[in-house]
Amino acid sequence: MIFQHRLPSRDVIQQFVDGAKRAERAGAKVIELHGAHGYLIHQFLSPLTNRRNDEYGGNLTNRMRFAIDVYEAVRAVWPDVLPIGIRVSATDWVEGGWSVEETVELAKALEALGCDYMHVSSGGLSPAQQITVGPGYQVPFAEAVKAAVDMPVIAVGQIGDPQQAEAILQNNQADMIALARPVIYDPRWVWHAAEALGETVDYPRQYERGRPDRWGASGINALGNLIPEKE
Repeated sequence: MIFQHRLPSRDVIQQFVDGAKRAERAGAKVIELHGAHGYLIHQFLSPLTNRRNDEYGGNLTNRMRFAIDVYEAVRAVWPDVLPIGIRVSATDWVEGGWSVEETVELAKALEALGCDYMHVSSGGLSPAQQITVGPGYQVPFAEAVKAAVDMPVIAVGQIGDPQQAEAILQNNQADMIALARPVIYDPRWVWHAAEALGETVDYPRQYERGRPDRWGASGINALGNLIPEKE
């Protein structure tokens, strides 16, 4: 979709506001605006899709205007004590598209308005994208944002090993780690990661017997069966 001509309808921004109000009534404690992966905010940010020639298009300040308008409108109705963040695509992975440098400028502008964090992903806008994937492939984007702002930054993207996740935090490349596929594959990933890093985890009582050290067995035989403890 390419945006031209008309100003963004206030009704569109009001829909973000209404969504925030519904989230509050439902008991949500944090809002994350989706400005990544080709969704509306991203479409205004990227010069690949935003071909406008008014105050919402052209230079970087204008292309960021819609994201800032949405943030300010939602912040105005969201409780001050509850955080608002934004998820962004740090790069379109297309020459001439949205860039890491522009993402950093957006982060600075939103931080000045009180944004609580930025969640840094990438891509999702153009079929022409050429993405080089691998473990932690988006972490350098989060690191670039973190170096420029004081607000917390979330890293995401093929971070599936506990030691890998911990190293990202210890190396000050990000403040938090977002997980998707690892917890789809292993819904108890967080428990297992904590134990792998030497932490003691308190399980809900109904899950305690699932822990290997609580199986009530003295070992496992060659067939993989538990050897009962002696009386």
